[in-house]
Amino acid sequence: MNRDLNRQQAETLAMEARAGTMPGIEVNRVLRNTYLLLSMTLLFSGFTAWLAASLNMPYPGMLITLVGYFGLLFLTAKFRNSALGLVFVFALTGFMGATLGPIINSYVQAFSNGDQLVMMAMGGTGVIFLTLSGVALVTRKDFSFMGSFLLVGVLVAFLAGIGAAIFDLQGLSLAVSSMFILLMAGMILYETSNIIHGGETNYIMATVSLYVSIFNLFVSLLQLLGVFAGED
Repeated sequence: MNRDLNRQQAETLAMEARAGTMPGIEVNRVLRNTYLLLSMTLLFSGFTAWLAASLNMPYPGMLITLVGYFGLLFLTAKFRNSALGLVFVFALTGFMGATLGPIINSYVQAFSNGDQLVMMAMGGTGVIFLTLSGVALVTRKDFSFMGSFLLVGVLVAFLAGIGAAIFDLQGLSLAVSSMFILLMAGMILYETSNIIHGGETNYIMATVSLYVSIFNLFVSLLQLLGVFAGED
């Protein structure tokens, strides 16, 4: 009887150990796949941005940009659990890269140090992303408490940004860019923490969330640099 009891205890402990390691294994898999796909989409987005800039393509306008973004985002979310999700995530990031090309061109042409501004914005984006991702990964702190605040903040900043563009309000536009830098920094912490703690288990959606944060962070930094460091 003692042997049977010991055997049962051993089996129970083994099952508990396996159950305890599975979440960690799953989290590591999602993290690995997310950062791999994020790297690939950033490279693809960079290529489409370079192509659009090289061909001197015009900016498609706010309406086309918003319809294209939200349409492809919807399709990516709808097919996130299938191979089509990968197709749409590359379509989404490639489209966003193509809209970025004309923006970069406008800074290069408007400022004598336009190339430097673009590189500074790119470097600043990389440093912020790596630093905040490192903080979330090393500390393992749960930043889920930021979710509601970030959601409201992004919505307010988004609507304010549309208002600034429609009515050509330079001061409001700068304020929105500053808000977006802070909000996207918070989103990087929140999204990385969400993956670590099992809140996001789909690496396609995790990739999209981080990509959008990086994209908005870069554009906002570039706008502020153009105002405060641009040379005619």
